Amino acid sequence: MNDVGSVATDPHVEAIAPIMPITLIRPMAVAESGGSNADDAAWGVTAVGADASSCSGKGVVVCILDTGIDKAHPAFDGVDLVEMDFSGFGNGDRQGHGSHCAGTIFGRNVDGLRIGVARGVEKALIGKVLRDDGSGESDMIFRGLQWALENGAQVVSMSLGFDFPGLVKQRIENGWPADLATSNALEAYRGNLRMFDAVMRMAAAMTAFRPGPVIVAAAGNESRTNENPEFKIAASLPAAAEGVVSVGALERRPDKKLSVAFFSNTFPQIAAPGVNILSVKAGGGLRKLNGTSMACPHVAGVAALWWESLRKSGAVNPSAQQVLAQMLASARTDCFASGVTIADRGAGLIASPP
Repeated sequence: MNDVGSVATDPHVEAIAPIMPITLIRPMAVAESGGSNADDAAWGVTAVGADASSCSGKGVVVCILDTGIDKAHPAFDGVDLVEMDFSGFGNGDRQGHGSHCAGTIFGRNVDGLRIGVARGVEKALIGKVLRDDGSGESDMIFRGLQWALENGAQVVSMSLGFDFPGLVKQRIENGWPADLATSNALEAYRGNLRMFDAVMRMAAAMTAFRPGPVIVAAAGNESRTNENPEFKIAASLPAAAEGVVSVGALERRPDKKLSVAFFSNTFPQIAAPGVNILSVKAGGGLRKLNGTSMACPHVAGVAALWWESLRKSGAVNPSAQQVLAQMLASARTDCFASGVTIADRGAGLIASPP
């Protein structure tokens, strides 16, 4: 503790935080309908306007911090995949979550079906920050983010969250009284929030020397408005950190209007399709998943399109701030069912450049 105290008071140290468990934001169950036609399969791509955009994400470097990637999947043919393992379990994706997210961002067509928003992305940084069971520690994210910054990522996508209940359970199993375990976990959560804020300030400072990244994160799936309209949870870490674009999940109704998914955490900055999303199945083929984890990569893909669009428009050294400004200013609000509030959908549905 004395060592920690001395480090914390060092003026050269921006922030210090205890290591905290993290986990992938687990997808919700999908109610399978009898088959998928091309329109249903591509509904997320179409909803965000990627199918009508003149941009493809060409020349943009994307980073995904998740469970890794199945680089042998045909959806990733022709993409330069730079892998780095922070989990200790080795590269590759034996869980499948990261591959599904990657497919939504830049996956090529599979069996004639379009699944990817930014199919022109030619290079992707794949940071494996979660183990094969979907668990990890907060230091894995921080090391992954630093790696992404050092390697020129222009978009960073994170469909993961901090496991506060898991830390409380861990403390109790180690003999802590429940009240002290909860207080200690809350202290760790606050410390990691400060650490994330410090990392984001570092990322912003780097833009003086090179374009920094747009960093997007899933808001989380803890809300249960299907049980009670009051059962809403606000966006959690890392989506709640300073400078991170938090993403809520939308679903399409039979009348084609959009509503907020019952599980989607509130107060996102923006929203995207997150229900019945068809993308890569690790090991081969495709599968549908639900979750803010599926919404987040739609926003990451559109961010790549906006990077390219700004360059095409003649912007000199466009910045992440300019890209984010375009994303928020162009978000649609005319596509929602009645009753959807700004607290639930943020700026609105992410929209691609023309």
